[in-house]
Amino acid sequence: MIITLKIECIFGRYLEEECIRVIEIPTDATLCDLHLAIQHAIDFDDDHLFEFYAGKHIKDKRNTFYENDDLTLDEVYPLQKGLKLYYLFDFGDSWTFKITKSRKRPVPPVAGIKYPRVVQAGR
Repeated sequence: MIITLKIECIFGRYLEEECIRVIEIPTDATLCDLHLAIQHAIDFDDDHLFEFYAGKHIKDKRNTFYENDDLTLDEVYPLQKGLKLYYLFDFGDSWTFKITKSRKRPVPPVAGIKYPRVVQAGR
């Protein structure tokens, strides 16, 4: 099944303008797969450490998933009520993204389409 995720950069040392991507990705994709999809969507070089965590706000790291980057999105979602998923890339520059799952139900993949894929890119 395919889910839609909104990836929004909410902090980064060199963030100058709004950066939002919407991607479609299989529900059986791992957090490592999601990391690579975000790297591709944002055009980063995948040359720094990263982590995923869930919390009520950007500095609340109550659930850090970095040790379990083989967790699938099916295992991550649904998040506990009130928690949001965050992706932190490059601990020096602190590129931080809020990941929001669409309220739409997962849909079957479309034949001939390669996932994950960017379906909307905005600055």
